[in-house]
Amino acid sequence: MSKTNATWVDAGAVPEVAPDTPTSLMADERELVLVKSAGGLKVYEGRCPHQGALLAEGEIEAGQLICRNHRWKFDCETGKREGGTACLRHYEHRVTNGRLEVRLEDTFDPNQEPELVSEKLRLPEELPGPKGSRLLGNAKQIDPAHFHNNLEAWAEQYGTPYTFRLVHQRLVAFSDPKAIAHVLRQRPDTFRRARRVKPIFEELGIDGVFSAEGAAWRPQRKLAIAALSHRNLKNFYEVLAGMAERLRKRWLRVADTGRVLDIQEDLMRFTVDVTTMLTFGHDANTLEKGSDVIQRHMEKVFPTLSRRLQSTVPYWRVLKLAKDRDVDKAILALRTWLAPIVEETRARLKANPELAEAPTNFLESMLSSRDENGAPFSEERIFGNALTMLLAGEDTTANTLAWAVHHLLDRPESVARFHQELDEDLGSDTVPRDHETAQGLTFATAIANETMRLRPVAPLLLADANKDVVVDNILITEKTTIALLTRSAAIDDSVMPNGKSFIPERWLDPSTAEAAQQKLVHIPFGSGPRICPGRSLALLEMNIVLSVLYKNFEVDRVGDSGDVEELFSFTVVPTNLRVKLRRRK
Repeated sequence: MSKTNATWVDAGAVPEVAPDTPTSLMADERELVLVKSAGGLKVYEGRCPHQGALLAEGEIEAGQLICRNHRWKFDCETGKREGGTACLRHYEHRVTNGRLEVRLEDTFDPNQEPELVSEKLRLPEELPGPKGSRLLGNAKQIDPAHFHNNLEAWAEQYGTPYTFRLVHQRLVAFSDPKAIAHVLRQRPDTFRRARRVKPIFEELGIDGVFSAEGAAWRPQRKLAIAALSHRNLKNFYEVLAGMAERLRKRWLRVADTGRVLDIQEDLMRFTVDVTTMLTFGHDANTLEKGSDVIQRHMEKVFPTLSRRLQSTVPYWRVLKLAKDRDVDKAILALRTWLAPIVEETRARLKANPELAEAPTNFLESMLSSRDENGAPFSEERIFGNALTMLLAGEDTTANTLAWAVHHLLDRPESVARFHQELDEDLGSDTVPRDHETAQGLTFATAIANETMRLRPVAPLLLADANKDVVVDNILITEKTTIALLTRSAAIDDSVMPNGKSFIPERWLDPSTAEAAQQKLVHIPFGSGPRICPGRSLALLEMNIVLSVLYKNFEVDRVGDSGDVEELFSFTVVPTNLRVKLRRRK
C-alpha cells in the first residue's frame, strides 16, 4: 500500500502565458508545463510520456499541446492524447501573493525495492567483453575511422550490455533500445554528455548548446528551439524554396557539362546557406558564388573532435601537431567570417529596439537574451553557439541526404516509385510550391526515414552518469561513461524484417512508424529532453532536396557501390560517393 504526501511548492512568479505557447515551469526540480486552456491555466507534467521530450518546447494549436518530437497531441483542457490512451498528469496550482504554487504528490511504495538495492545487480567489470592488454585495454583494437563499427561488432559478439576499456577508463556499452531510452530520458540531470566533450569544445571555441550542461544548457536550448520551431519554418519556407531553386540551377549546369559531381559537397553548400540564413539572417549564397571557403574550414572541425575524443592522451594541450594548428586556423577564419555578421546584427538591434521583443533569428535572440546568471551572453558563448549551429546544420543533414542518394542508386524500383509521386504531387513545379506540399511528399519522407534507420549520422552516443544509477540491472557509478549504440536494434532482423536492407517502401505503412516508435528503435535525432532541436528543419530540408533532385534529374553512379564506406568523423560520413546527373525528360 502506498503513502502519499502532498506539498505546495513555489514555482516562481506567475508568468504571462500566451494561448498558443506552452510555458516551462520548475517546481522542486520537477519539469512542468503551463498552458492556457478554455477553462483557464493548467499545469501538467513537463515531459512527453512517449520519449520524454520537453513539452514546453512544443506548440499549441486548436486547443491541443503538440509535442515537437513525434507530434503527439494532448488536449489542453484534459491532458488526454488524441488517438491514444496516454494522458498527461495534471497538477493542482494556486496563486499566492503573485507567486505560482504547485501541489506535488510524492508517492512512496514500501514494497518497491530501492533502485540501488537488488540481488540482481551486476557490476560493469562482471560483464562480458573483448579481452585487451593490461596497459591499454582495448584501445589498440579500435580503428578510430570505424569506432562505431567496432563497438557494434562487439555488441553482436558479446550481447548487451558489454564492457570494454580504454587505458584506465572502463566503459559500458548498451544496444538494448529500452536501456538507451531510459538513459536519454534522464538527461541532463542523471546523465550528461561524456565529461571530456565540454573541455574539447571549449578549447576549439565552439562551446555552445550542444556541449552545455546544467543550468547553462536551458537558456541556450530555449533560444535554439525558438529559432527552429515548426511555426518559424513555415514562415521561412519561401526563402528555403528559393535556395532549393539555386541548387536546381547549379545541378542543371552540372548535368549539361556531364562532369562528375561530388554530390555531398553540393549538399553541404545548400545546408550552409539554409543555416546561415535561418539562424543569422545572412545569405552566404555559397551555391551561386562558387566559393567553398566556409566548407573547407568547417570540414576540419569534426575530424578533430573525433580524434581528440578518442585519444587516450590529450597531447594537443602540450604539443600541437600540424593538423591541430590547421584546425586552430580554420576556427579563427570562421570567427573572422562571423564577426561582421554579429556586429551587423548588434547594429540592427540598436536601431530597432523592438526586435529584442520579437527577434527574427537565432543570433538576434542570443544578443537580446540573458544567460543562466541573468547577464548578457559572453562573446565566447555567442560565437560558440553560432559555430555550433553552423556545424550541426551543415554536416548531419547533408550526410543523410548523401546516404539516401547512395542507396537509391542501388534501388531503381524505389526511384521509379518516387518519380511517380513527384510527377503526381508537383506537376510542372520543379520545387515543392509550399510548406504543406513539401511535408506531404510521403515517399520522400519514407526515403529519409529508411536512410536514417540504416545510416544514422550519430549511431554512437557517449554519456556519463552524474550519480550512482542502475541501467538494465547494471550498477553504473558516478562518472562512469556509457556508450549507447542506437543503430544495432534498428537493423536487427528480429526487430525490423530485412533490417540491413534499404527498403523505403516499408515506411508507407503507418504501422511501421508506430511499431518503430513503440519499440524505441528509430531515434536518429536522439530522444528525451535533449532531442536534436533541428529535427523539423532537417526533415523539411530532406524532403525538399530529394524532390528537387529526383523530379528534375536522373542520377547515375560513378564507380562501384562497394567503394562507398562509412567513416566515423564525429558523425558518420560516406566516402567515395560520385555521381553524374542527366536532365529528366
